[in-house]
Amino acid sequence: MWTWYKLLIFFYLTTEIWMEKQFVSRRGMNLQAYSTGNFTDLERTRFKRALYKGHYCRTRGCCEDRNDDCVTHFYEANAMCYCDKFCERENSDCCPDYKFFCQGDNLYQKGCLRDGRHYEEGSVIKENCNDCTCSDQQWRCSQQVCLVRPELIENINTRDYGWTAHNYSQFWGMTLEEGYKFRLGTLPPSPTLLSMNEITVTLPSKIDLPEFFISSYKWPGWTHDPLDQKNCAASWAFSTASVAADRIAIQSNGRYTANLSPQNLISCCVRNRHGCKGGSIDKAWWYLRKRGLVSHACYPLFKDQIFNNNGCDMASRSDGRGKRHATKPCPNNIEKSNRIYQCSPPYRVSSNETEIMKEIIQNGPVQAIMQVHEDFFHYKTGIYRHVNSIKDESEKYRNLRTHAVKLTGRYNAYLRQCESYVTWI
Repeated sequence: MWTWYKLLIFFYLTTEIWMEKQFVSRRGMNLQAYSTGNFTDLERTRFKRALYKGHYCRTRGCCEDRNDDCVTHFYEANAMCYCDKFCERENSDCCPDYKFFCQGDNLYQKGCLRDGRHYEEGSVIKENCNDCTCSDQQWRCSQQVCLVRPELIENINTRDYGWTAHNYSQFWGMTLEEGYKFRLGTLPPSPTLLSMNEITVTLPSKIDLPEFFISSYKWPGWTHDPLDQKNCAASWAFSTASVAADRIAIQSNGRYTANLSPQNLISCCVRNRHGCKGGSIDKAWWYLRKRGLVSHACYPLFKDQIFNNNGCDMASRSDGRGKRHATKPCPNNIEKSNRIYQCSPPYRVSSNETEIMKEIIQNGPVQAIMQVHEDFFHYKTGIYRHVNSIKDESEKYRNLRTHAVKLTGRYNAYLRQCESYVTWI
């Protein structure tokens, strides 16, 4: 019995001596700095445990030859340890798991590491909008331009540009090209639209334009909240329907306040056959004047319409007196009113900011077409203007597209765009 206890004591003392020797071995540094006298009993205990349980090289990965960047913090000794072949010498400064992980016959030698997790060769992971493949123990990622760019958001929010940026989760994983393709959807103005004569509003010459004006304050209950167009590139339909609904409510003094259906335009406007793949506003106004729209409650938005070819579920006929009536019930079984709303011919407002402001104050919100830059997809609050201050910005970020919006008022001498098309819901 005594002999057995003596063997256990001898084994324990031998292990202690071996651990203390390992404890004072470090790369090219004063060994005295790592003597056991510099550490508490708790630190020495943690170090001894790390010799068996530490996942340093397993987390950091192994490097060939000497690589001073192949380093990780060795917390138990309050020092740095390495995972390269320079460790293989008498006074080793390698991490506790170097020999087992980098030299041993283990399953983790091949493959790649990411965030402390091991991936086998050939594994593919998603990093924002790019695919990263594990090849020869390295991650090789595609170089697509992502719609969400954290560095751009930080640049905008840490400087005074007059507006704040936000990281919208629904955009994560999308490319910039997909943002242009699915979240905008208005074609550039046609020659017919550009050739229209500009109309100016006649107001008293002494009228003072307010520094702050929003249509919903002047006409409460007669203007409409935004609808989320999701990944349907049909801002041409959403902005047209919304502006028309506001104007009809204002001109009728609140008699007709229904929000009009953009889905009616998307599915039924035969002159804009692209639907959720883009369209022109002049053709949308032609349909609204000639055929008319039902309410959004009658003809709501379809789900996943970008992937489906949704036919027109609403038809109308003329009564011979210039008005049209629906020949089908609402596609939405809950809503019973299938009234057709039409408008008079559209007109073009002057591009002068003062004239636009006069038009909004006198008659209500107006529609506008704007050029969209890549930073527009991060807009949250404030007065948007394009930020072009990132160094070495390449041409791949400057692919501009057009977008239709509703202007509802003015704030601090600048036109303020409607929340419907600036805030990404």
